[in-house]
Amino acid sequence: MNNFRKNLSLAWIICAFVNPLLALSAPPEGQRWIPIPELTDEFNTHDFDHSKWNDSNPQWKGRAPGFFSSTNVMQTDGLLELSARKEALPEALQPYHNYSTSAVKSKHKVMYGYFEIRAKPMKAGVSSAFWFYDAQPEQWTEIDVFELGAGIPEHERAYHMNAHVFHTEAYKGSVADHIKYPATWTAPWPLADDYHLYGLEWDEKKIKWYVDGKVLRTLDNIYWHYPLYMNFDSEIMLDWFGLPMDNQLPATYKIDYVRSWKRND
Repeated sequence: MNNFRKNLSLAWIICAFVNPLLALSAPPEGQRWIPIPELTDEFNTHDFDHSKWNDSNPQWKGRAPGFFSSTNVMQTDGLLELSARKEALPEALQPYHNYSTSAVKSKHKVMYGYFEIRAKPMKAGVSSAFWFYDAQPEQWTEIDVFELGAGIPEHERAYHMNAHVFHTEAYKGSVADHIKYPATWTAPWPLADDYHLYGLEWDEKKIKWYVDGKVLRTLDNIYWHYPLYMNFDSEIMLDWFGLPMDNQLPATYKIDYVRSWKRND
């Protein structure tokens, strides 16, 4: 057993030397953490794990004109791939037309923890997003780890972090009139050029956004005390990113892994 541990440690050191981001892949120090298996996936097989994930959003068909198509969700070569395409859609799918996008939604909810993905957003005028939400009659809140339009010149370095409160027991709002907490960090690199680590720490007091192990933003947790679903998706956001250019499609948002932990207390 001791030799096994030594070999494992040596292998980790070698991997971390080859890819320094692996050395950063861990929950924040100062707490005792345990993994959340149902929200952790290395995507190292060719079989999409339907026990953990939906390959579309069962409650939402997408943001028109882009339709969430399960055919755009692939797991191959150790990656989860979410694609966007320009294609003719059946008339029956109106108001969706000309574009198909993609969504992966967890089958399990979570409240509080540290969540991290290693990912490379698509280089197109279609969003690459990692977010949490649940929309119920008694509560509807959302935390967006990122929403990126990395193929648009004015957004190629813009790391958009948002949090929304539509309604809770304490706040009776609506979709049109809801609380928003937007923020944007300008990355020193074009976001679609390479893989980076993106994380969210969420507890009863604070919400923190991370990139490559560094805290970008801290928000007081006033409203986000409900279990939420984890989501990865691509959307066509007309009001924000406009329509993608034809020569940008098809494009793919690639996720190497998702790892989740909760505090041991």
